[in-house]
Amino acid sequence: MEGFSELDISTANCTVEKKGHVMLVTLNRPEAKNALSPQMLLGMYNAWRRLDEDPELRVAVLTGKGDTFCAGMDLKFGPEGGPDADAFLEKMGEVPDIHWQSLLRHNQPMKPIILGVEGYALAGGTEILQGTDIRVAAEDAVFGVTECKRGLFPLGGSTIRLRRQIPYALAAEILLLGRHVSAEEALQWGLINRVVPKGEALAEAVKIAEEIANENAPLSVQAITRSLRENQFDQPEMEALANELKVGEPIFATKDSKEGMKAFKEKRTPNFVGE
Repeated sequence: MEGFSELDISTANCTVEKKGHVMLVTLNRPEAKNALSPQMLLGMYNAWRRLDEDPELRVAVLTGKGDTFCAGMDLKFGPEGGPDADAFLEKMGEVPDIHWQSLLRHNQPMKPIILGVEGYALAGGTEILQGTDIRVAAEDAVFGVTECKRGLFPLGGSTIRLRRQIPYALAAEILLLGRHVSAEEALQWGLINRVVPKGEALAEAVKIAEEIANENAPLSVQAITRSLRENQFDQPEMEALANELKVGEPIFATKDSKEGMKAFKEKRTPNFVGE
């Protein structure tokens, strides 16, 4: 995308770029409908760890090249085999759950991820979605967790996360029927945030990311993201509220907190520096 520069952590099937405070992660295997490959998983793992580690990066956008976001696991060889798997398998020796971290099932970054979907996001494509924060889809996008149609199980977390993100009965319908869900249905069900004309999902996702990165205090955004990640539905409310205080109270002692209140008083745009 215009204005973005490629980073050295890209792989053959996953391009990682940066523009200002925004990282752009593109699944880059359009000839195979962006089906998951070892090189794609390695690239996503690299991206999420860099997002966490680089203080200059404040938010990420995830998308797919071509007319399909992700068709899920490549059933011809699975995510751990096939050509160009050596680097991925070597890294798996160091990080046994690298594939789950890649798919945002484990160890999610403590910074927001904005999703831009064109076309199909099936099986692993919809499972990755559940690890993102704000989701934009083109009007022709199609979602679904279709593992039951292949005698498989959606190990990316859908039987747990999906029922927490949308009503139980709708999650059960998606999982047990394995049927396709249109962008309009996904919007109505609360699975995605916005529907845009075909071809505009990435631009809208980047627009959201740049607003978060350039207009909001980065430490505030990171703390809110951390609280969203760590305080889930299985916690008693009082325990979750106590954890929220631990995460949120330190923000009021930051330089950016003082700058934000001062700028409001002076009726000007705040200059946040991440301190």
